[in-house]
Amino acid sequence: MRILGTPKSEGLPETRTGAEEAECRAIARVLETGDPKPVVETKEEVPTIEEFHKVFLATSSIINKPSSVDSKEKLLRFHIVPRLGHLRLNEVTYAVIEDFKLALAVKLENKSAKTLSGKTINNVLTVLRRMLVVARKRGLIEFVPDVEWLKSERPEFDFLNFDEADRLLAAAHGEWRTMILTALRTGMRHGELIGLRWEDVDLVAGRIVVRQNVVNGKIGTPKSGKPREIPLGIEVRTALKEHRHLRGSLVFCDMNGELLGTVDTRLPLWRACKKAGLRQIGYHMLRHSFASHLVMRGASLKAVQELLGHSSIQMTMRYAHLAPEVVNETVRLLDAPSAEWVPDGLGREWAEKMKKAAN
Repeated sequence: MRILGTPKSEGLPETRTGAEEAECRAIARVLETGDPKPVVETKEEVPTIEEFHKVFLATSSIINKPSSVDSKEKLLRFHIVPRLGHLRLNEVTYAVIEDFKLALAVKLENKSAKTLSGKTINNVLTVLRRMLVVARKRGLIEFVPDVEWLKSERPEFDFLNFDEADRLLAAAHGEWRTMILTALRTGMRHGELIGLRWEDVDLVAGRIVVRQNVVNGKIGTPKSGKPREIPLGIEVRTALKEHRHLRGSLVFCDMNGELLGTVDTRLPLWRACKKAGLRQIGYHMLRHSFASHLVMRGASLKAVQELLGHSSIQMTMRYAHLAPEVVNETVRLLDAPSAEWVPDGLGREWAEKMKKAAN
């Protein structure tokens, strides 16, 4: 009987020793199975990005919020699949990713199209890398290539100073003034405002418990994934008492008690801005203004973090730069004579002991 095969087909080097080992294996196979041909394991073909992205989105929908899944789907549909969809997952190398990044960064031939910002490109790369990580965990590829992120400058945060905030409130009327006031005094996100229910407002104790957030018309949990409590000042508590209606469970809603849309809330705010002689702003600037005003009045960043619902203090640290006068006052503490400075809670006696020790 003729034995078929080569050392290479057995995974052995093409040397005399390899040939002898291949022969031994072939004889053993014939004696065991009667088949002179080597068994060749066929690997399942690796799917393309276009094929696998549907599996990736299905997996994401289980663990991510609908808004996050929608964001991933848009980045895949507009950027990743059109340019890389034909490639198999194992064909996405470092070089491919670098060329893809350059293609995103270069202005399109269509001059009316906007050039993608560094932040947007990084968002696209994040989705691509995450998809490759999922593919590796599924055993479809052996490794995930390196991704080098673009450096993007942190955008400057605009906010209303105290005078501008007062002018805006004076220019707003009715239920829209109450909504704008609530945004300025609580720092709630736009989606949290339109998702706020009366059952989450305690006008007696003077507090709001943020339990819902609305994104693209879909109601979900707050961005942090957990509720948070916000105390109410006298002004906003009084306004909410006067605003109390029986149209439905939502605090801010249309005349039928239904959810407000983005346009429904944007236009009244813009009208108030125009009447107050202010630049056109959005509800997120009211949130920035809330945080900035607190910092300018001496609130701790930790307290601001909890009120805003930030997951990390790093996100809140950016507001420290929005209040330069607070920083200036802090530095001026060094101008005071050392003998007059007493650490809080330690008392004059401690200061005297330290003074004697220094002498």
